[in-house]
Amino acid sequence: MDSISDSPERYSFPSSPVADAKAVVGGADGDKFRFTVLTERLVRYEWSDDGTFEDRASTLAVFRKFEPPKFEVEDAKGKVTITTKSFSLTYRKAGSFDDGGLSVAVGGETWKYDGESYGDLGGTSRTLDNADGRIPLEPGVLSRKPYSVLDDSKSMLFDHKGWIGTRVDGRKDGYVFAHNGHYKSAIKDFYGLSGRQPLLPRWALGNWWSRYHEYTAHEYKQLVRDFEHEEIPLTVAVLDMDWHKVKIPAKYGSGWTGYSWNRDLFPNPPKFLEWLRWKGLKVTVNDHPADGIRAFEDLYQEVANALGHDTSKEAPIQFDCTDRKFMDAYFDVLKKRLEDEGIDFWWMDWQQGDKTKLPGVDPLWVLNHYHYLTSKRNISRLDKPLTFSRYAGPGSHRYPIGFSGDTYITWESLNFQPEFTATASNIGYGWWSHDIGGHMFGIRSNEMMVRWVQLGCFSPILRLHATKDMWLSKEPWMYEDQAHKAIKDFLVFRHKLIPYLFTMSVRASYDNEPLIQPMYWSHGDQEDSYSVPNQYYFGPQLIVAPITSPNDKATFSGSVKAWLPPSNTNRRYIDLFKPTMVYDSGRYITLHRSLDQIPVLAPEGTIIALEVPEWLYECAVTHPPRLRHGAAKRPDIHIKLVVGADASFELVEEPVAQHDADDIHPPRNSFVSTLIKWSQKEGKLTIAPGRNDMNKERLWLVEVVGVTDPRAAGPLFNAPVWREARLGKVGLELLSEKARRENSTFRILHQSPRNLEVNIGLGEDLQLDVVNIRDRVEEVLYRCEMEYRPKNTIWSLVTGDGGDGDVSERVEKLKKLGGVPRSVKELILEIWGADGRSEGTAAGLLLDVDQVQEDEDEEYDDLALEGLTVRSVDGDTVLVHRK
Repeated sequence: MDSISDSPERYSFPSSPVADAKAVVGGADGDKFRFTVLTERLVRYEWSDDGTFEDRASTLAVFRKFEPPKFEVEDAKGKVTITTKSFSLTYRKAGSFDDGGLSVAVGGETWKYDGESYGDLGGTSRTLDNADGRIPLEPGVLSRKPYSVLDDSKSMLFDHKGWIGTRVDGRKDGYVFAHNGHYKSAIKDFYGLSGRQPLLPRWALGNWWSRYHEYTAHEYKQLVRDFEHEEIPLTVAVLDMDWHKVKIPAKYGSGWTGYSWNRDLFPNPPKFLEWLRWKGLKVTVNDHPADGIRAFEDLYQEVANALGHDTSKEAPIQFDCTDRKFMDAYFDVLKKRLEDEGIDFWWMDWQQGDKTKLPGVDPLWVLNHYHYLTSKRNISRLDKPLTFSRYAGPGSHRYPIGFSGDTYITWESLNFQPEFTATASNIGYGWWSHDIGGHMFGIRSNEMMVRWVQLGCFSPILRLHATKDMWLSKEPWMYEDQAHKAIKDFLVFRHKLIPYLFTMSVRASYDNEPLIQPMYWSHGDQEDSYSVPNQYYFGPQLIVAPITSPNDKATFSGSVKAWLPPSNTNRRYIDLFKPTMVYDSGRYITLHRSLDQIPVLAPEGTIIALEVPEWLYECAVTHPPRLRHGAAKRPDIHIKLVVGADASFELVEEPVAQHDADDIHPPRNSFVSTLIKWSQKEGKLTIAPGRNDMNKERLWLVEVVGVTDPRAAGPLFNAPVWREARLGKVGLELLSEKARRENSTFRILHQSPRNLEVNIGLGEDLQLDVVNIRDRVEEVLYRCEMEYRPKNTIWSLVTGDGGDGDVSERVEKLKKLGGVPRSVKELILEIWGADGRSEGTAAGLLLDVDQVQEDEDEEYDDLALEGLTVRSVDGDTVLVHRK
């Protein structure tokens, strides 16, 4: 078998590993050092005892050929100094890099070579297997220090034929990122060196179903129908390891590895896979490859023939990812046959360590690299190459999607995942897929499951999963009514996000901007941005602050302390899932949300584009379509507009023209794009004609979030081209009810033809509704489970009806009010201090419940132990009775 000619796609990938000679210092005859100035802030260092240096691509560094920056070199008195605008590198030529021989000065600090990677803001980790909360993180390329370092001395290499290579022992090779707080510039340089994130196919951004369970074909099909009945769309069907034979004769060993369908469960695999495809689903199956191909496998003889392997004694074909001939047979005989039956891509579940018979070659790297490249042969089904596997180290972002492993089902695990996902972007790794709901052990909790699904909705990938256990399954209808509804709502909303997420995937791939970013990426000069590790940007403007702890028993709400970044124009934030709440910027605030809500904050001047909700069709179409599985692109779009400042959003959709498998990054101008702009001063929303758009018409639902100003229902500027959709009585009533419930204004527009611009008048200088403190406090205080009498005191303090002094005095009285749960005080203070425009607002005051309350709580606990209960009467703390 000629593996190169038979499988060119597997051994060919874009690279330019040899640096421009003008960027190189040293490396001449007799030199044991070589430095490459890649950018004004990125430098490569190498030391080699034999005076030869590495120009092959590594798993980290694939593109070393940058345009050389300006720099100066001084080589005198046994010392080499390289200086750019950003750093100064010094090397004492008398020895190696150790013992202070190599240093880089940047931003007033100096890094000295120690052979270690460094990036104190963290990157990510190989896996969350068996994690029950926080785990250590490997370094990324961002740091609170002016520099970070990636040591590349031991990574795997690729030779000029695209096969794996090994390093010469003892050589030193690494990269210093001298970015001094310019975080996005550091990530741009990292992607420039290591390659950008690939574009994801649209279907990967929807809902994935996975469960470690012995499904039969009939059971799995019924499951898909049940999701249809619930009107919860899926896009990916995952089959865990029971798709293949597991109960095998003992002489063959464990059933962990397998490549032969279990026909007791799946009598006709091609027909079953065809049915899933008919339903619009992509299919991935689990592979634990470590035990190789054994004699019981259906394709054992064919693989053996390809390898010249003796089968007379049923000797197993050992898994050896360092043997190119084996890998060709593994992909081109074994897996090709299974893919031809209908498997779309592979879930590589490698858990057998990082060693092979070749030093420095990690099997996970080999599997990820060649699975991704080989998947290009299925581009007609996948749209884009894809694999699904664990993180192998810096550079792994080139092989989406990441499988994070088997976590415990605990609040501690949930609480760590937002930070873990966000910091992964510090090493360019933007597409983690977690086991939403947790994988194993732990506890059953409706509330925890809802909060996990909410996090999943605003994660890179949403994949429900659970281990093999009769008590563990994540079907939404298996939970109690309130949780069931909330889970369903967020899974449906995730599907609606696909147009936005695909746009963000393009942005990640072409603009070096991962979907999820820690707050300090955009606000690194603000110390507060480092204090909220679980809060992150979801795209350029949305801020997500997941709730990862149980609801409070008094308020029925979960809470999270959020930080709202300051704005030069004092922009406010509105919560998309609670649009009656608007917040001033530039402060901390504790947000409280019921089980059906997650804080997703949008600043004034925000536009996002979603798939339209089903009720739009109920309003505007006689026979509305049902939500279906799959991610087929609908022409109709739902715009959420947050007024208060100018805004723009470029909706990007797939290119109309098909591109070949090697063109995984089609030209940016080949995509369909529609520019949507809002002029705050003019009160005008403009939707430009779609570039490259071949469709003839489209419905637009324009939602002006958090605005009930009647001007927002004003006339169109060019009604002959666009028109309001004609609604019957039922449609108008439904639209009115939606507007009331969502505290928003809705417009349904019909665009035909689609090659003309439309301008919609919504009202000059339109503003978000002012928070009505009385209404909001009455709403939440009524529901609080606590003694009744203190509620009157709280109401009097908030409204001022009792004449208890000015607002600042009343706030202090509330904070010190005895017999009231701390959570209730914080909830009231959130509303009272949210919006500086509100009548009687407490905005600008210190709203944290201070140490006085904590001391009182401890005192009350002591009294309770003595059999006494405590409550507040007219603001005074009194003992009530002995139990």
